[in-house]
Amino acid sequence: MILLVQSREPTVKSLEFTACVLLCVRVVCLRGVFVVRSSSSMKRGKKAEEAVADGENDNATAKKAKKAKEPEAPVLYDDPPDKMTSKDGREANMKITSWNVDGLRAWVKKKGLDWVREENPDVLCLQETKCAEKDLPADITSMPEYPHKYWAVSDDKEGYSGVAMLCKTEPIKVTYGIGKEEHDKEGRVITAEFPNFYLVTAYVPNSGRGLVRLDYRKTWDVDFRAYLSELDVQKPLVLCGDLNVAHQEIDLKNPKGNKKNAGFTPEEREGFSQLLEAGFTDSFRELYPEQTNAYTFWTYMMNARSKNVGWRLDYFLLSSSLLPGLCDSKIRNKAMGSDHCPITLHIAM
Repeated sequence: MILLVQSREPTVKSLEFTACVLLCVRVVCLRGVFVVRSSSSMKRGKKAEEAVADGENDNATAKKAKKAKEPEAPVLYDDPPDKMTSKDGREANMKITSWNVDGLRAWVKKKGLDWVREENPDVLCLQETKCAEKDLPADITSMPEYPHKYWAVSDDKEGYSGVAMLCKTEPIKVTYGIGKEEHDKEGRVITAEFPNFYLVTAYVPNSGRGLVRLDYRKTWDVDFRAYLSELDVQKPLVLCGDLNVAHQEIDLKNPKGNKKNAGFTPEEREGFSQLLEAGFTDSFRELYPEQTNAYTFWTYMMNARSKNVGWRLDYFLLSSSLLPGLCDSKIRNKAMGSDHCPITLHIAM
């Protein structure tokens, strides 16, 4: 019996076929690895390019943002040297300082009196003292430099309004208010009579947030103007104080945004214009008609004072007959201690 046994040894053809298959598989695998690696490299390259581009864009954006954030340097008013001679050649012999102190007791604690002693005016007028006479600080009531002191306070509200006048020389006569009860109960006016003139210091009513007192303010303007005109018939006068109005657009930093706000309404500005038409002159604008950025009040908010975003609310107004003796009208904007700065008048009487 003959048995046929199949040989398990590979034939030449089978070996060749197997080798060919293995070679193809390896090539395919290598190609796959190459494709994957190439794709990965391309992605990394693309990401790198995008990162570079993004970096350039970020740098450009950062530069723009930095450029946009750089604030403009505030334009400050530089109070020039005092002029001590009038246009008609006379030397100043009277110095008057006015300052809204926004609370007398706090102002004293902030060393306001140190500045006063350095300034050394003949008469010091203060507004918005917010202090009853019984609560006046001893530092000011005992000042030997000013032996003659006068105070007006609100009858209705303690710690509200109030004005004061401190004099080196005793006035002939001192009166309080303007002769109308509705105004005088708030302690807003002191008038001192001197041999050659009247000195009136006033804290004019604010029209208030939302203009709630605008109607009252218009009544005040009419009555106050009549009072000053009556005095002016007898003797020329100097009016000083916080008049609570920026008269023209040049007198505040942001006129467009404040036309409906207290202190810059058409009604208040017109009231001031009528006061000038009655024969009184804004001494600062008489000497510095085009001076910008000259303010006397800055809100405590938003660093307004350091940015010089302010209002000119404090004035010296003069009767026309006193103008020839006007020497200088100063804004002491570097003096601290209140949200207002002091102003000073040099005049030859």
